[in-house]
Amino acid sequence: MNVVKYLKIGVFTFALLFVVSAANAQITNDITHEEALTALLAAKKNAEDSNVLVNIAVVDAGANLKAFIRMDESYLGSIDVAIKKAKTARYFNMDTGKLGELTQPGGIIYNIELTNNGLVSFPGGLPIKNKDGKIIGAIGVSGGTIEQDRAIATVGAKSILE
Repeated sequence: MNVVKYLKIGVFTFALLFVVSAANAQITNDITHEEALTALLAAKKNAEDSNVLVNIAVVDAGANLKAFIRMDESYLGSIDVAIKKAKTARYFNMDTGKLGELTQPGGIIYNIELTNNGLVSFPGGLPIKNKDGKIIGAIGVSGGTIEQDRAIATVGAKSILE
């Protein structure tokens, strides 16, 4: 009887350890802090070279903020927009400008920007992919025109592939 009891306890302990270690495992296709900083700084340099004051946010594969910068004198209101552009790009794994085309009145996902504590569905948010083409995070840029924001975000997203 004691052997069966100890065997059950052993199996339970092993299963518990397996579940705990699986729950604490890191996502293997997540952006590293070095990659996040590389993307952030490449985007910042492009913004400076273009003479555009922006906020830049980089999120990880789980859409958690990984890196952020508010350029001096950039719009305060663009802080939240940059972060939400990055999160939106990661939530839907697509360019926020492309998502915006689907959210227009009559679009197939009209009003989706009201979900997830607010999404941003205009250009300036892009997924970041690694060399294997896996999405590892996203970048969001806000403060310039939508064309400038998208261009700056593109430089940041592509920088980790160089």
